[in-house]
Amino acid sequence: MKITALDHLVLTVADIGATAEWYSATLGCGVETFGAADGTTRTALTFGRQKINLHRAGAEFRPHALHPGPGTADLCFLTDMPLDDWLAHLAARGETVEAGPVPRTGAQGPITSLYLRDPDGNLIEVAVRD
Repeated sequence: MKITALDHLVLTVADIGATAEWYSATLGCGVETFGAADGTTRTALTFGRQKINLHRAGAEFRPHALHPGPGTADLCFLTDMPLDDWLAHLAARGETVEAGPVPRTGAQGPITSLYLRDPDGNLIEVAVRD
């Protein structure tokens, strides 16, 4: 038995609208509203062939993580854009870069990364493959 890819993950957030706006404007994610199999309407962030489903803290869809909560994630996103362009974009948006560019090791080898935080305080890493 072997898994082959990550389809989606769930991010528990304080405010779905504020989170969707931040990820769209800051990282360029798409925002999708969809009808789930249980009949509820949900919101997801889309990028590449993946998505992040958003759950509002205190109203998480079941089943969910044992201890879901805003600010508990550490996510690394890959980009094809130069990090200097990212630094200019983030500065124009008034975002604080906590670290970077710094060398790191990604899933497929060396990467160079920038670190910032989303509205819930999740650590967000934007990286280019070296």
